Amino acid sequence: MALSDHLRELRARILKIALTIVLGLLVALLFFDQLFDLIYDPYLEAQRRLPEGATLPTTSGAGAGLMLYLKLCGLASIVGTSPVWLYQIWAFIVPGLHPHERRWTRVFMAIAGPLFLAGVLLGYLTLPKGLEILIGFNPDELTNLVEFNDYLTFFSRTLLVFGIAFEIPLFVVLLNLAGVVSGKSLGAYRPWIIVGTFTFAAIATPSADPFTMTFMAIPMVLLFVVSEVIARFNDRRRARRRPYAGLDPDQPSPL
Repeated sequence: MALSDHLRELRARILKIALTIVLGLLVALLFFDQLFDLIYDPYLEAQRRLPEGATLPTTSGAGAGLMLYLKLCGLASIVGTSPVWLYQIWAFIVPGLHPHERRWTRVFMAIAGPLFLAGVLLGYLTLPKGLEILIGFNPDELTNLVEFNDYLTFFSRTLLVFGIAFEIPLFVVLLNLAGVVSGKSLGAYRPWIIVGTFTFAAIATPSADPFTMTFMAIPMVLLFVVSEVIARFNDRRRARRRPYAGLDPDQPSPL
């Protein structure tokens, strides 16, 4: 295809993505009350565990209610329509791939979605405890006023970070399949990778409390161990298929 044809196809894909998100936003507006309850529940659960009057939700500004509608329904639209716009991105890229590369992208798409959703679910379940710890630092003489738009941003960041964190081991496997890293090298650097995982979790979690950090880091470590096992298995399979692939060009073979 000529460059102009690629640009026209890109424009068509972007228009389809934008239309899908707008339609999703309109549908989400019909279910605003249910979406609001879903996002508000972690805050209410943390509020129940804290002393009476320790925290109160607020909004500020004449347009705060409208912005809350748009931000909440926009977030729901992006998440709910993700299969459609992810497919549009994939459909734009896949014509330029070789057949074996297309096979691995299908595997990636099949695994990446459930892993991301698992991370989002774990972030949602740990959010009340993180909020409780953060608000609990407030002195007893003061009441913590939580601006709801800020809480929505905090909520979105937490779930997004958890979802992305669960994708990292999958990228490790893809790097191994591409021949960039080996299972042996992953095992050699395992202690440093574990330390780096906990450091990443401490920096990435918006709440920055040890409870949420641990709940993110431990599944990531377990997923990394699984990815190392897969990488070692793939290395052995590759070695059986190409027994002399690792030889230096100047090294004589046993023959």
